[in-house]
Amino acid sequence: MAGNTFGRLFRVTTWGESHGPALGAVIDGCPPRLSLSVADIEAELARRRPGVQAHATSRREPDKVEILSGVFDGQTTGTPISLIIYNRDVKSQDYDELRDVFRPGHGDFTYQAKYGIRDHRGGGRASARETAARVAAGAVAQKILDREGVQVLAYTIELGGVAARKIDASSIWDNPFACPDPEAVAAMEARVQEVRGLHDSLGGVVQVRVRGCPPGLGEPVFDKLDAALAGAVMSVGAVKGVEIGAGFAAARRLGSENNDPLIPGGFASNHAGGILAGISSGAEIILNAAVKPIPSIGREQQTIDLEGRPRTLAVKGRHDISAIPRIVPVIMAMVRLTLADFLLRQRAIA
Repeated sequence: MAGNTFGRLFRVTTWGESHGPALGAVIDGCPPRLSLSVADIEAELARRRPGVQAHATSRREPDKVEILSGVFDGQTTGTPISLIIYNRDVKSQDYDELRDVFRPGHGDFTYQAKYGIRDHRGGGRASARETAARVAAGAVAQKILDREGVQVLAYTIELGGVAARKIDASSIWDNPFACPDPEAVAAMEARVQEVRGLHDSLGGVVQVRVRGCPPGLGEPVFDKLDAALAGAVMSVGAVKGVEIGAGFAAARRLGSENNDPLIPGGFASNHAGGILAGISSGAEIILNAAVKPIPSIGREQQTIDLEGRPRTLAVKGRHDISAIPRIVPVIMAMVRLTLADFLLRQRAIA
């Protein structure tokens, strides 16, 4: 497998590059008779669409999706669903200077090492542009989760060292950072403006909460639900770490402090993050993802060219200051895809 397909029963293959004519996804294994429309998918795409937030890339893509197959009279048919999103605002000439030079922190060097060739225009397949296809597929996966009463919520809990102190789910999409703490938004904005002036970039932390997930999802030993979720989220280019529940904090606790006592009706606490022995417990699933700073920055950095000669590079072109908040719906999509696949797998044996 070439690494472009995700899932076992609910399988998604994404295709396309940042500066190609289009990108998209093929979804196989989606159950029939689920309501699905272009509007359902574009509502999710709007949350990661470039050119919307003031601190994001100026590239403006409408991200209009076409459903080419697998849907008839507004319902899925059970056959492969093919989705296409055309690239409309491409300026490949902005990347001419990167044809023979590797950007520090980016996939340029490793793609060249793997394939002996790379698409320097916006990063090609390594670009965050690829994630539009994931979000589109995630909208389809949510249709399966809706049928089961599973809700997936994602938001920014930290940006550039500024942390959210409270969670108000109703305010997440009312600000440019997908932050659930309205009081933290002003400090995040100030931090972004500070870093913009330095021609640099910022990282942050995204939290995902899954409510209504039934107990029993996950396979024993090698295909645990938490392992699958971590792998799915880590497949997003800018993610460098994942915690489930208490995560690394559990390593600093006593067993008596970290165990979640069982009580009638559930658990007294949720340090496990809704997953025990790799299987969902029925409690809320809680996941944190560490997002690195965008590697394409305007500050001069040391690098090498294709011949291994030392160079300096200040990256031009249109780039985000942070992957947040546009990465939030991408991480949410990967959680949706994972849960939809595991739900179908569980229903196959239950």
